[in-house]
Amino acid sequence: MYLDSTKKEELFSKHGKARSAKDTGSAESQIALFTYRINHLTGHLKTNHKDFTTSRALKMLVGKRRRLLDYLTKIDIERYRAIIKDLGIRK
Repeated sequence: MYLDSTKKEELFSKHGKARSAKDTGSAESQIALFTYRINHLTGHLKTNHKDFTTSRALKMLVGKRRRLLDYLTKIDIERYRAIIKDLGIRK
């Protein structure tokens, strides 16, 4: 499986607000998890371009991540800028 529990713990400890592996609810940790999944699905679609179900799932994930980023912009712009810079994503 491409995303096991150790990889999730690593993502949460690196990007979580409290910087612990148990911090799964913060916006930063969820954005990091969505970004990891988006990158994986993008690679899958490069080789399987007719997989429309995965394409729809990818679009839904991008929308979820966008809504979380918009929320983070409204709440705390510095946290937003930090996660954008850390993950290397752009608007």
